Amino acid sequence: MAMELDAVVLSSSLSRIRIAGLSVEQRAVRVAQRVGATRVLVVGDARDELTGWRAGRSCPVLVVRADQLVHPPLVAPLVAAAAPADGLAVAVGADDRYAGAFLATGATSARVIAALARGDSDTALAASATARVAHGDIARHAIATPDERRAAHRMLYRILIKPQDNAITRVLYRPVSRPLTRLLVWTPITPNQISYLVAALVALGCWLTAHASMNMAIAGTAVILGAAYIDCCDGEIARLKLMSSRFGAWIDTIVDELTSVGYMVALGWHCHLAYGRGYFGELGFDPWLAAIAVGVITFGWSVYCVYYNIIVVVGSANSQDYAGNIDIVPGRQPNSVRLRPAAPAPSTDRGPRWWVAIATYAPYAVRRDFISWAALAIAALHASHILFIGFAIGGLVTAAIVTIDHVKLRRLRGSIVRGGQILESAS
Repeated sequence: MAMELDAVVLSSSLSRIRIAGLSVEQRAVRVAQRVGATRVLVVGDARDELTGWRAGRSCPVLVVRADQLVHPPLVAPLVAAAAPADGLAVAVGADDRYAGAFLATGATSARVIAALARGDSDTALAASATARVAHGDIARHAIATPDERRAAHRMLYRILIKPQDNAITRVLYRPVSRPLTRLLVWTPITPNQISYLVAALVALGCWLTAHASMNMAIAGTAVILGAAYIDCCDGEIARLKLMSSRFGAWIDTIVDELTSVGYMVALGWHCHLAYGRGYFGELGFDPWLAAIAVGVITFGWSVYCVYYNIIVVVGSANSQDYAGNIDIVPGRQPNSVRLRPAAPAPSTDRGPRWWVAIATYAPYAVRRDFISWAALAIAALHASHILFIGFAIGGLVTAAIVTIDHVKLRRLRGSIVRGGQILESAS
């Protein structure tokens, strides 16, 4: 269970400077909230509000300076570290100097609040630290000069690089989405509003696709590809402005999955209208409608298997975190274990260079970012029927693969319970 936490943000003349759409004061408040602070008080030179603010509360106090750009890695190590029961832990940089944040615990927290209320310097308080904790990467940056502010922007934008991004995303999507994000981040638009916009564009794209006209189908596919680019921005803005939430992650996920099934159904309906039930001869039924039905069933089952996997194993809402191979590791309590994705095998040269290249990049062909571009290319060649058949076959193959993984995961969980061990939930 996370500890209760109060926070004080020390404002200054620099606190109103905006970096990536937020003032450094707003960002400091969100940083404190991100690491668990339920009460955050912003104070400037006049600190009368600190007197009586705690009202007898004894939980730790986090203090953060708002005269620099700050990000969660500045304070997260302080909160995560085993802080002394009564003392002061300060964040330090690579030079071991005070970095602008500290955590006071026990009776020390009351003394720190009293000292700040008197007007004492946080730097002077930090000098009496009982523990020094190195901050993480992309944690803080000076903002006093225009050059420092530009450098602060560049540093912060490094968080837009996601570990899950594959080569296609890095080459085709991020070079477009990042400049768009850098514009949107200065507006009041929220990540969830972007997700709703994407959903509306996808609905339009599916409606256009579900016509007999090939030109309409191409236009609908292009709209859905455009929505995929905008969809990259919601997560980027959420990370930049510290607006990430469990709800937002699931909204993004739901929109993504509905995009896949909606486009597949729309494309099948287009083929039903454009090619007719006689395209494959006299079968006694419409193969396009039958394929739509099978596609919806296999898609629904695959979604269940994938999200059962990532919720149980990873505790995630991102299908990119799906783990086919799973390790059992010790839990946090006696006689308990946890499940986690198995570490990838070390890369080795297992054959000719061309074969290694195929083995490396072939998995990208089943990723949504590749499929969106491939769909537009195939539709532009007036081969929408080939595209839909590919979707139907791909759905069957995916369902078979995730079903095998799902059965293995179910058996693994069952064997743990039968062995008398406690299976901890993913976090």
